[in-house]
Amino acid sequence: MADSPMTDISTTPGPKTDATRRHDPAVRGFASDNYAGVHPEILAAIALANGGHQVAYGEDDYTAHLQDVFRRHFGDRAEAYPVFNGTGANVVALQALVPRWGAVVAAATAHINVDECGAPEKIAGLKLLTVPTPDGKLTPELIDQQAWGWGDEHRAQPLAVSITQSTELGTLYTAEEIKAICEHAHQHGMLVHLDGSRIANAAASLGLPLRAFTTDAGVDVLSFGGTKNGLLFGEAVVVLNPERVRNLKYLRKMSMQLASKMRFVSVQFEALLSGDLWLRNASHSNAMAQRLAKAVGDIEGVTIVRPVQANAVFAILPREVSERLQKHYRFYFWDEHTGEVRWMASYDTTEADIDAFAAAIAEEMGRL
Repeated sequence: MADSPMTDISTTPGPKTDATRRHDPAVRGFASDNYAGVHPEILAAIALANGGHQVAYGEDDYTAHLQDVFRRHFGDRAEAYPVFNGTGANVVALQALVPRWGAVVAAATAHINVDECGAPEKIAGLKLLTVPTPDGKLTPELIDQQAWGWGDEHRAQPLAVSITQSTELGTLYTAEEIKAICEHAHQHGMLVHLDGSRIANAAASLGLPLRAFTTDAGVDVLSFGGTKNGLLFGEAVVVLNPERVRNLKYLRKMSMQLASKMRFVSVQFEALLSGDLWLRNASHSNAMAQRLAKAVGDIEGVTIVRPVQANAVFAILPREVSERLQKHYRFYFWDEHTGEVRWMASYDTTEADIDAFAAAIAEEMGRL
């Protein structure tokens, strides 16, 4: 896929500022799609919402209109609650699903389990019941390993399931797989949360509208990611089943996720979702991940170890090679014991970035 045309904001004259640029915009990395800057169309939207006064704390015109934007993607009953970040979105959503004695079944690799500093348990006050999975995905059978003990006062009550789309291992659930999980969970009286920090990448890869594997599959509430797909900051909790998921208004404030100047979060989502920017960005980052996997797949000594289904590439190569590469390109070790690394493509990753990185990998492997 060709690079998306974008304005070079680094050379565009702007208002005077006393701040100093302290980084080289030409430097690229593959550690996280959070490393990327803000898409120019998002910056333009923020500027559009600036100036004058608007009512604070979500009573502004932009947040009011945002409800219609999300309902076009998720159905007429959807309710969107903008928040600051992904951990906040997950904590608020999970609080809305379960009482303090409740528990959430999740994959052992889930972000809520390994990358949120215990926030779901410490802040939301709930228990995570984790299940090892080979590919980051839950199934009804895996859920049943932890979905038991209802009525036993000695066990935290399994009252919700949380899945991630795309998963932390870069894999995807099909719409049918999510529907099966939702039906199974609902039969047990459990609700379903979907962590969608990279939900746009999943939709782009699956070739499906967002509601096909959320609303239509039976998901009750989701965390909708924006920062990894071009936003400056901001995620949203989207309630899909308002009959079962309530009190978000109060939980968002109690969890310190209520933005006073919410118009600047909401207008970003309007820019992202009103047209096809969300899909363009996600499709591009997915394509760059595929390009990287293809470019390094034939290099002797480099092994792609997981399916490349979204914008992540997981590989194993000699540790000394990875450490030399990290001096020029930022990326993370995923498994210190096996030497597995993760390379992430972003909406602004270019074909030239991929080709240069692949060439560097080949050069370093040739030095062994």
